[in-house]
Amino acid sequence: MTIDASDFKQLEDTVWDCARLARSLQCEIHRTYKSDGSVLTETDLKISRIVEDCITRLFPSCSFVCEETPVIRKKDSPYTFVLDPVDGTDVYSQGLPSFAVALGILDRNLKPCGALIAAPRFGLAREELLVSLQPGGRLMIDGKPFEAGLDKDVIHQITLGSNDHARLDFTHFDAKIRTFGSSIIHLLAPVVYSSIQACINQPSYVWDIAASHAVLLSQGMDISYYDGSQFTYTDSFVYGKEKYRMEICAGTEKGRSSLRSMLPLRA
Repeated sequence: MTIDASDFKQLEDTVWDCARLARSLQCEIHRTYKSDGSVLTETDLKISRIVEDCITRLFPSCSFVCEETPVIRKKDSPYTFVLDPVDGTDVYSQGLPSFAVALGILDRNLKPCGALIAAPRFGLAREELLVSLQPGGRLMIDGKPFEAGLDKDVIHQITLGSNDHARLDFTHFDAKIRTFGSSIIHLLAPVVYSSIQACINQPSYVWDIAASHAVLLSQGMDISYYDGSQFTYTDSFVYGKEKYRMEICAGTEKGRSSLRSMLPLRA
């Protein structure tokens, strides 16, 4: 099965509409908490319903995984759509700009192959950022084909998950650190921001990484575990909603190796 361009455009429009909806609701949002202590808002639930309805209508044979709703798993599904309705809910609920609606697409082998990431207050020298990668297509940023062309092997700046500082040894690290409060934006940054080469992110869920991982792969980058082993998508990780087992790093192969040497995990 291939995804028709017109269907993908409808899905892109839906994700973008949801991001703008989130922006319009942000100033009046009410902050609540789930049983694990993580933040939940009305916006998360509203966007989950809207995107699930769109995928069910356009791609009825496909599976759907969302942070806030039960898994829909179809037998022999050609694609699995993975939604984080508001990645960065904590910063979103506080009125900060670095949040995104993130929809990743996994192929039948659970390899990231497509993405829609809409960050309506966090852009490239503009207010809005829309990242679009149709499976088998070209990476588009704000409606234009993306041209990378920069050497990302040497580490000068990284993005870092908000809890990772406690696990890392900074003794020999002299690069700059950026942290925004959104795993999706952190992992996307080595691709879209010219002076950021790599990312470290704490153990998280499939919806926190799938969309950005597809973008990384499209540009010759990847994610690996912090011990250097290969990162894989398992049934339990995707459909069982389990966290991956340890910190990950993202970037080029040389960049990831250099980063692990410069900034090792604490003993």
